[in-house]
Amino acid sequence: MSQDATPTSERPALPDRLCIDVRSPFHNPVIFEHDIGIRLNDKERNDVAEYCISEGWVKVPAGKTVDRKGQPLMIKLKGKVEAFYR
Repeated sequence: MSQDATPTSERPALPDRLCIDVRSPFHNPVIFEHDIGIRLNDKERNDVAEYCISEGWVKVPAGKTVDRKGQPLMIKLKGKVEAFYR
């Protein structure tokens, strides 16, 4: 077994809501130490910035559009959300 492979028992449980932005109250750096995957309507997405499983939505960047502070504009996509460890 390689050193970077972590057994499932040592991984923290994935939260209902998670955000990649460090300024967000839903950011959890311990979770991001592992590789996370997100499925929306049974299709894996690689561009998810935030998700909420219970409310059934993900936020993804709207192309290269940015707001006046230089942050990417996000659009909310709704559907069945699944989060998992790769």
